[in-house]
Amino acid sequence: MTSNPIQPETTEPELAAIRELLTRNQDAWNRGDGAAYGACFTADATDVTYVGTVYRGGPEIGRAHQALFDSFLNGTRLHLQILDIRRYGADTAVVITRGDVTKKTPRRLGKLATYTLVRDNDGQWRVAAVQKTRHKPLMEAISFKLQPATKPAMA
Repeated sequence: MTSNPIQPETTEPELAAIRELLTRNQDAWNRGDGAAYGACFTADATDVTYVGTVYRGGPEIGRAHQALFDSFLNGTRLHLQILDIRRYGADTAVVITRGDVTKKTPRRLGKLATYTLVRDNDGQWRVAAVQKTRHKPLMEAISFKLQPATKPAMA
C-alpha cells in the first residue's frame, strides 16, 4: 500500500471541482433540501452518520435527510473546513474535513469526515462514501501524553 497519492499533479481546476461538490453538499444541507443533498451522492453510495446509521444510495440518503431536515435538524447549518484532498487516479479522491452541524456559529468544529469521491461518466464528482466521527480532543491529548508515539506528524 502506498501512502502517496497516485496522481499528485492535481491541477487547481480539478481541486476546484472537488471543492464545488462539497460546497453543493453543504448548501443543500443549509437549505434543508434532502433531494439536492442526496443528488451529491452516487446511486450506490454509503453514508455512515455520526450516530452510526448507515444509509445506502443517494436517493435513500436524500430521503432520510429530508426527514431529518423537516424535524430536529430543521434550521441547522453544516460548517465545513477541508483539511486534505488526495487524488488516486483520474476519477477518485479522498477528502478529509473538519466540521459541525449547528444552529449558531460553532465555537469549534468538533467532527471529522472522510469522503471518498468519484467522478461519474457525466464528468461530475459525487460522494461514493462518507464516514463521520466526533473529535475527542481530551482523549486524544491523554493518548498523546501517555504514548507520544501515537501522535501523528500533522497533529
